[in-house]
Amino acid sequence: MIRTRPAIVGSTVAAAAYGAAQAARIAWYLGHYAATRRWLARVEDSPRPGLRARLAGAGIHSALAARALALLARDLGDIQDGVYPPPPGLLPRPVGAVAEAARYWRDLPRVALRRRRRRGRPAGEAVPPPVVPGFPEYYLQSFHDQSGGWLTPDSAALYDTQVEILFGGLADAMRRRALPPIGRWLANHGTPDGTGVRLLDLGTGTGALPLAAAAAFPGLDLHALDLSPAYLDRARRRLAGVPVAWHGAAAEAIPLPDASVDIVTAVYLLHELPPGVRRSVLGEAARVLRPGGRLVVVDAMQLGDAPALDPVLRGFPEHFHEPYFRDWISADVPELLRAAGFVPAGTEAAYLSTAWTADRR
Repeated sequence: MIRTRPAIVGSTVAAAAYGAAQAARIAWYLGHYAATRRWLARVEDSPRPGLRARLAGAGIHSALAARALALLARDLGDIQDGVYPPPPGLLPRPVGAVAEAARYWRDLPRVALRRRRRRGRPAGEAVPPPVVPGFPEYYLQSFHDQSGGWLTPDSAALYDTQVEILFGGLADAMRRRALPPIGRWLANHGTPDGTGVRLLDLGTGTGALPLAAAAAFPGLDLHALDLSPAYLDRARRRLAGVPVAWHGAAAEAIPLPDASVDIVTAVYLLHELPPGVRRSVLGEAARVLRPGGRLVVVDAMQLGDAPALDPVLRGFPEHFHEPYFRDWISADVPELLRAAGFVPAGTEAAYLSTAWTADRR
């Protein structure tokens, strides 16, 4: 007992430090979310919810809290088990966090204006996307009503703060659910640190997944793909010093040879795609993966995964302008994977997301 006590004490201290940091992180971002909702309700003159809506809201908040605590418990457990290291920057640095918050609030009136214009159009009439040569039309939709779409440095600079505010500080923890199935695949193939293994991240955005994967599995041969030059520039700066091969391309036309990749990840990509493009992306992932290679998808949960949260999922595309989200939440993901040439290998709930694992036939 004496020999095990230091480990127990150390584990308890680490868990307390993790809990305190996560509590502060959630309070910071959730506070911004609550303030955003109040501000938008005021400027949009939204009616006050009635008793029935408030009672339904209490059930939603209870389900959200339970799923959030389950996510944090798994995240902490994997850190303590050495699946991946404690994430750097778990607690936002005060000066940087204040600067990012100021940028977010300066931009919010422009987001609100786009929301009002979109909602003021006749029912069923879509907002026509701009025409930008070299980009597919679906990519130019006004996702999230965000300034600049996917195409500007300002959008790339705002993105991570916007997402963390939207998910109350839990976006990174949800993304990290991609790491355990990667780690299990590496262990089964005799390369726990990823040496000699090529991982391709599709729709990498600002590079959050490659950054986490590099810390957890430093031997990986990392490749990252995105269609936005602005977001790739942001990702390159974020991963300065980490060897990554960057690809400016669409995920439905991956510029890599057949069977040249061991692991493909797609984090919050598939729900942004029209159904036909989504199938093409999964087909491309299967094409570049070697037989037995692994696909890991982390994306929005589905209708029925937590019935109390179905109203949240149904309302999400209207509140946050997700043009293809309604199709995604009712999609049969295992069947999509099988049709593309994969064998589904498990799912895991992750707060408002799900992690799907599948292996190439």
